[in-house]
Amino acid sequence: MGFSFRGIRGLAGALAMILPGPSAASADSGAFVHPGALHTQGDFARMKTEVAQKAQPWTDDWNILIKNPHASLSWAPRPVEMVYRGADGTHPQNYSILFNDTAAAYALALRWKISGDDAYADKAVAILDAWSGKLAGIDGTSDKFLASGIYGYQIANAAEIMRGYQKWPAANFDRFKTMMLKLFYPMNHDFLVRHNGAKVDHYWANWDLANMDSMLSIAILADRRDIYNEAIDYFKHGKGNGAIDHVVWKLYPDGLGQTQESGRDQGHNTLNVALLGAFCQMAWNQHDDLFAYEDNRVLKGIEYIARYNQGGDVPYTPYSNSDVTQAIISSQGRGDKRPVWELFYNHYVVLKGLDAPYLIAAAKMVRPEGGGGNYGPNSGGFDQLGYGTLTYTLK
Repeated sequence: MGFSFRGIRGLAGALAMILPGPSAASADSGAFVHPGALHTQGDFARMKTEVAQKAQPWTDDWNILIKNPHASLSWAPRPVEMVYRGADGTHPQNYSILFNDTAAAYALALRWKISGDDAYADKAVAILDAWSGKLAGIDGTSDKFLASGIYGYQIANAAEIMRGYQKWPAANFDRFKTMMLKLFYPMNHDFLVRHNGAKVDHYWANWDLANMDSMLSIAILADRRDIYNEAIDYFKHGKGNGAIDHVVWKLYPDGLGQTQESGRDQGHNTLNVALLGAFCQMAWNQHDDLFAYEDNRVLKGIEYIARYNQGGDVPYTPYSNSDVTQAIISSQGRGDKRPVWELFYNHYVVLKGLDAPYLIAAAKMVRPEGGGGNYGPNSGGFDQLGYGTLTYTLK
């Protein structure tokens, strides 16, 4: 079973102009929309209204958020000077401290925006200030680049939400931006340029995508059009596996697109859904429609992953790069449950009216989506910010 685009192909640019979306600035003006990473002010107004009216499914997800310990006023940040990810034989890994505090900063920021209670804003900025006042570096094995990417884009998103908070001193906000520009961005840039000294196709797509997400979110946070353009250009034309033609590398006549990590395992394949979604959503909020890029190429890959992980059969072409050859699709982790589908469902199906049956099924299976801490204590449960039912549901 395939899917069709109901005759809407080629209208992405027009749709971006007429459908509900960010409206504070245009990409051509050079000014950034703020807040304008994963969520805009219009998004927050919608969430606040729906929760106040106890409407569903927003309220069910709101209840998950407020019950999560990361969204509690009792959360105490534990910043460190050096974050280590990857067993380097010298330093103990401590990156879980960063991803837990990042999840808390985001959850508290959401809770503030929706409830209006400044106590949650104060706690969110206290976490951000604690880290910007202490963090000096990220190290470890090559896994340090996963930390710079995943936690970079997540904590930048928390700060983007909080940027308008009147009680966050401008000097502290500037210090946070400096941390992102001087610590995270150079790692993001270096990885996408040098790939840790490896061949350009050595690292899996999620490594590129994580650092692309961080780069894009930092660009928005710091009003850096040059960094923003660098990230967008890599999505379209990059040499590594995070570029869209390498992530969704094989197209089939039925409208599905085979993804780069399909022969590896489904946990990482589904992580690509999370990272692609974050990138496209942030660009969308700055008036760049990458969801529609190359005839909805992203959707073709998302439908492929969703169909296989819903138990369906998908076509598979043997995949090879400089290091591996994978003759068959991997069933390892099949059915992996991550809070990643609502973003795509609401954009492609609700907003644009496209037909995506496997995406619909995947979104229904996970709804309402939890956040960091709701999917286990390990890093995989924090690879995505979550709460997509609350934040992305349009109707």
